Amino acid sequence: MPSEETKQAPARLRPSGAFELTAVHKRDLLQLARDAIVASIGGLPLPSVDLPELDQIRAGIFVSLHIGEQLRGCIGYVEAARPLPEALRETAISAAARDPRFEPLTADELEHVKIEISILSPLRKVESPAGITLGRHGVMVQLGHQHGLLLPQVTHHHDWDVEMFLAHVCLKAGLSAEAWKYPEAEIFVFEADIFSECDKICLMRLPYDSTILPPHRRGLAKL
Repeated sequence: MPSEETKQAPARLRPSGAFELTAVHKRDLLQLARDAIVASIGGLPLPSVDLPELDQIRAGIFVSLHIGEQLRGCIGYVEAARPLPEALRETAISAAARDPRFEPLTADELEHVKIEISILSPLRKVESPAGITLGRHGVMVQLGHQHGLLLPQVTHHHDWDVEMFLAHVCLKAGLSAEAWKYPEAEIFVFEADIFSECDKICLMRLPYDSTILPPHRRGLAKL
């Protein structure tokens, strides 16, 4: 349930059209994501989406899961037609169970996994790599029906220049590394509000309690 503080502090609209989330909003969204993942793994009813002050937000959203330094799942949407809390609940479950690169997250991993949420600004088309700022911009490359996307924080873990970043976006789309240079290719940038359970805002989060899972699902090896 959202705190009374959350209800009294609706998200503020920035001049750019992006919404500025408070620390309490972020904490509540992280809690919703974790509750949804725990319920999904445990076969329990999904948590209610009770963050009405965020229902006006429609934005792209990604949920990334990490255990230590290793990615454990990442799923999202570039654009969303549904309220942000509802989109987050579905995205969190998908990141834990439906990322084809990984086995579904298990109950044993819940106490170790850390959740990161990225809320995207609208896409903006750029005409050349000069329009990309590493560490600030995420990038999507589209060529025909194929497209690939990498979040801004990906470059924090790699020694890439802009062209290498573009090459990896293309490879993620199943294209050649230089497909972004094709005249028909389109390059889009976006920014993201990124926050995670590793941030100070999540220190008030209740610790994971495995006893909320049904007895037959505790210590589950995998879904």
